[in-house]
Amino acid sequence: EEWNDGEGFGKWQQCFDCGQDFHGAVQLALGWACWKMYLGRPDTDGYRCDAMGILGIALRQNGRPEEALPVLEAHLALMRRYWSHDEGGIL
Repeated sequence: EEWNDGEGFGKWQQCFDCGQDFHGAVQLALGWACWKMYLGRPDTDGYRCDAMGILGIALRQNGRPEEALPVLEAHLALMRRYWSHDEGGIL
């Protein structure tokens, strides 16, 4: 999937028309929609892991740190477990 074609994974984070990152209620809604879209995939699926990260970041950036923390901790645990060779992704 492409990140900036309006149809790929980037559609969850950035407007295809203007290139602006989503924020506020739209970012939260898309974070939840992204997570729900990929939730049924196995833990080893990269899109599922990325969706969890998108949701965690949306929660944190929108003043919901208590909800973001367990999501981001789970995301980090998956990254360490299945993609430990990808240091840039973990950092």
